[in-house]
Amino acid sequence: MAERKQWKWAADPSLNKMEFTKLEKDGLDVIETIVNTYSKEGFASIESSDMDRFKWAGVYQQRPKDGHFMMRVRIPGGILNSEQARVLAKIAEIYGRDLVDVTTRQAVQFHWLTVESLADIFDRLASAGLSSFEACGDCPRQIMGNPLAGIDPHEVLDTRPIVAELEKFFLLNRDFSNLPRKYKISVSANIHNAAHAQINDLAFTPAKKVIAGEEVIGFHVWVGGGLSAKPYLAKQLDVFVRPEEVVKVAAGVTTLFRDFGYRQKRTHARLKFLVADWGPEKFTEQLLELVGELEPGGIDLTSGWNGGYFYGIHEQRQAGQYYAGLSVPVGRMNAGELNELARLADEYGDGTIGTCNTQNVLIRNIPEAKIVAFRDEPMIVNRFKWQPNTFVGYSVSCTGTEYCNLAIVETKERMRSLAQYLDDTVVLETPLRIHMIGCPNSCGQRQIADIGLQGALVKTSNGMVEAFDIYVGGTLEEPQFNRKLNARITVDRLGPFLAQLITLYKADRQVGEPYWRYVERVGLSHIQAQVDAILQPA
Repeated sequence: MAERKQWKWAADPSLNKMEFTKLEKDGLDVIETIVNTYSKEGFASIESSDMDRFKWAGVYQQRPKDGHFMMRVRIPGGILNSEQARVLAKIAEIYGRDLVDVTTRQAVQFHWLTVESLADIFDRLASAGLSSFEACGDCPRQIMGNPLAGIDPHEVLDTRPIVAELEKFFLLNRDFSNLPRKYKISVSANIHNAAHAQINDLAFTPAKKVIAGEEVIGFHVWVGGGLSAKPYLAKQLDVFVRPEEVVKVAAGVTTLFRDFGYRQKRTHARLKFLVADWGPEKFTEQLLELVGELEPGGIDLTSGWNGGYFYGIHEQRQAGQYYAGLSVPVGRMNAGELNELARLADEYGDGTIGTCNTQNVLIRNIPEAKIVAFRDEPMIVNRFKWQPNTFVGYSVSCTGTEYCNLAIVETKERMRSLAQYLDDTVVLETPLRIHMIGCPNSCGQRQIADIGLQGALVKTSNGMVEAFDIYVGGTLEEPQFNRKLNARITVDRLGPFLAQLITLYKADRQVGEPYWRYVERVGLSHIQAQVDAILQPA
């Protein structure tokens, strides 16, 4: 076990309970304990204080806390190869009851794991160059990126080497294994903001600047984004970062969070609260003191937002090569389907698979001569469609009460069946993004959806019933979070209610107008009037 660091805040008596837990034993130390003790002696041997530290191994207890665990596996930048996919599928088949989820941060998630299985799973992941370590916990988590990096006609720089550098620097780095709370990084040079910069703690987006008479392609830096019960959009700092400076700047931002982030209340410990209090100017000053001089900001190259959707078969930067964006309804598949994706990637592409923050996947580097045969594959025709129906294709869901201890309503299967109902009921060609979450923590990123559905409970004569609060108008196109309507809809009415609301939008919208812009144009009071009319007793 490594020697514990002596952090400067250790003597503060006002620290929250979790801070004292981390001071007693670093979160990363639990990995050794899991391998050498708990995986051999079983669930009953786990010390209660270590259960919180399991997060640093990428593992949580799943609902209903009966000895089974959830695990997240890091997929840096959302790109993995077919052999890695097969290893993940084998883990799901042997230990995870045949279940694989793609998350909204491009990771892969398992359920139904036992502590006895974890040491073998760690070894299997390591053999494929993968890891679950620090996929959870108060540390730098999965690094989001552009799943098309290196082949994207809309990127100005291949970010794969940068993501790899960041992963190597931060993973298992004990200088940053004790942050005030979770910490999320995104890196993308896609001009359509493929990695959701504004909702990450730290994000790098494409920019350019003329320096000493030469045009340099690099990044702008954003800090302090995050969702949950108090969402904040990230603030852009007045700096321009060359590609070779990204790791240095990331280390500097993370150091500021580590040393100055709030550790008294867990609910106030994210970087977004420090940035809100300091402001971007002070944060920039403090960053430059740490990392040295940086160029002031340049020209922003971000243009619009694709929401992380890549559906269809599209030309790559490489002549004669194509990628296929495929739908995985609410991100869920089984081991056999993941194996089939690996086969398709090998047979038609170059063996690489992209995981998207919309819980979908893509296959890269398909030669033009293979496209027709690829489109005729049964898996593509029947399951992972490249032209999905509107609502199934643009629905996102968190885990919900099926496995999550924080959720208060069921979400995953409910969102899938709700989307299918809407596709069967409403004909709509324009994408309309619906995100469903089971609690305010917002793993399903409700705030950036056209329509966000947040789980709630209502009291009825038959007892407590599951319901959803309705939010409308979220986007990162012109960044704004969606806003709450005065409506709490019980689950039995949710499908018909949304069908009517969307039908009113369809009749009233301008040509090609997305739902978030429609809400902005007509105003929240107009949407509320629509809701009141729908809910009026017959």
